[in-house]
Amino acid sequence: MTLLEDPTAAETPPFLRFADAAIALALLDRNQTSLESSADLESSADLESSADAPAGADSPDADSPGALRVAFAAAQAELVASAGEASAFSALAANAFATGASMELLAILVACETDIVRGARVAALSGATRPSRLTLGAATRLLGGISACTAATGPSSPLRRGALIDVIQEGPWSTAEIALSPTVVWALAGDQSPDPDLPVGSWMMESGDSGDATDRLAFVFGADRTRRRELAAGRCAGNRFVVCSVPDTEAGWAAVVREATVTGSGVILELTDGLPVAGRRWIELASHLIWGVTSASELALTELPMGSRMEYTASDDVVSDLEWQAAFGAEVPRLHRLSAHQLDLVSSAYPAVGGDIDVAVRRLLAGPLGTLTRRIRPSKSWNDLILSDQKLDQLRTIVARYRHADTVYDDWGLASMAGRGIVSLFTGPSGTGKTLAAEVIASALELDMYRIDLSSVVSKYIGETEQNLEKLFAAASAGNSVLFFDEADSLFGKRSEVKDGRDRYANLEVSYLLQRLENYDGVVVLATNLPKNIDDAFLRRIHEIVDFLPPGPEERRAIWSRLLDGAVIPCGDIDVEYLAAKFEITGGLIRNVVIGAAFRAANDDQPLSMSHVLPALAGEYRKLGRIVKAEDFYAR
Repeated sequence: MTLLEDPTAAETPPFLRFADAAIALALLDRNQTSLESSADLESSADLESSADAPAGADSPDADSPGALRVAFAAAQAELVASAGEASAFSALAANAFATGASMELLAILVACETDIVRGARVAALSGATRPSRLTLGAATRLLGGISACTAATGPSSPLRRGALIDVIQEGPWSTAEIALSPTVVWALAGDQSPDPDLPVGSWMMESGDSGDATDRLAFVFGADRTRRRELAAGRCAGNRFVVCSVPDTEAGWAAVVREATVTGSGVILELTDGLPVAGRRWIELASHLIWGVTSASELALTELPMGSRMEYTASDDVVSDLEWQAAFGAEVPRLHRLSAHQLDLVSSAYPAVGGDIDVAVRRLLAGPLGTLTRRIRPSKSWNDLILSDQKLDQLRTIVARYRHADTVYDDWGLASMAGRGIVSLFTGPSGTGKTLAAEVIASALELDMYRIDLSSVVSKYIGETEQNLEKLFAAASAGNSVLFFDEADSLFGKRSEVKDGRDRYANLEVSYLLQRLENYDGVVVLATNLPKNIDDAFLRRIHEIVDFLPPGPEERRAIWSRLLDGAVIPCGDIDVEYLAAKFEITGGLIRNVVIGAAFRAANDDQPLSMSHVLPALAGEYRKLGRIVKAEDFYAR
């Protein structure tokens, strides 16, 4: 169904018949009351004669004033009667609450925008010699007076509050032009493309039966974007909504209102940082629309638009088994704790990554953390760890706390007793396996690990460290991940006595971190070789403290064997027992030695042997400042 005249139709639509009658009558009245010179009358008569027949086939006779007035009255009555018909024009007028003069002006504008003959006849009312936009002066003639024109074109008129028209005024009031939005014309022609000025990412939401919902302006607050949107759609009257972010231009705001008006939809406006003044003004102006405004936090009362409204709080519950199955089917196990918004994002990525749910979940954090962290895609497993059973049990406990958080906190009702996040502290000298253990945990949970780059977080400028930390945690909250803080004592150090302003701000940074850890729902691993420097307040919030000690002879032998056997390295005679018993070094140093020895062997084009391993070992000793005894490194 379109609003424009169909050449194959049996008769001209009522709104076009009215436009033809109104134009003809206005030209007649103008000629009868004109005070222009005869030359001007002849000029205008020439223009009128070039378009003396209206576009409609059944147009009235311009030479019969009485017939014209009768035809106009009939066409006007027919236009009013057509408001109840199931036509596209009637739907548009109803959506904009356009009645009386507003409906008549809409009919005339559509007729003139889409037919050059009608445009030429209207141009004659303003004395123009070629088709041009309708002016306020011409509209005054067409609508029967300045009062009707003002009602149809004023700032709060239905057509302007619906952003269907704009008044372009550069000179006297009567010469101001009335511009019908091209989007409206395209819609009349049957094109259903969205308005090109809509904010990027806008979409149409079908919410189904809204039941007894009657709210015309509802504000919904809550942490979960999808839950907010769903609640807004459920509380607002109507079942179709333009969903959009906050426009950044006046044209964008007009496009949102126009799209909702043309399609007969409501608007769900998703805020990210308060409601701007332009938004408040447009909500107050476009009162014919249903508005649902969603925000993560409550808005200040001074930001809210005037008029009656309702306010609601959306839940932030993680998705249920039923919601998971609706998105992925029963055959995909629910191994991840996702919010409703995260579920939407993951389900959209799921087909693109070949139906791998773990990869889809990891895609949540691609991008936002890139400037502050280094992403590590876990490839290690429990078999890569050489630790005591007690240490392994502690690490497995961390995994279990994450996997069963829903059961303990939600099903068993313990959510109010503690935060959902999991904070662990790994202590021990460098190279004892702290980073490896964190990667194994991430791998077991099928999550990515993000290693925080302290150089990009800590700043010498007051307040900038907190800003960077806020960006970090806000980005991490967008998806599931393991945050790994290496050298955590530099961030989580003890608060000191305040002796100057710098001490005070340093203490504020620690206090901010404490608060952020409380509110973060993911997995955080802090690693340090100076555990005594960690602030006591952090220690009280840590769920597991795992001490990584330097490996003994048996652990070193296992590490040497694992590294040499696990790589495709051609090996000769290597005395693993001697290496493990003689050299008290950590797993990290053993790895460095194996890599250094492998390069020596490659350079010699020989299998890896003790003649390559021992010099590499000596090099590591020198870096540590240890004594290199010839009988230990070169006797064999």
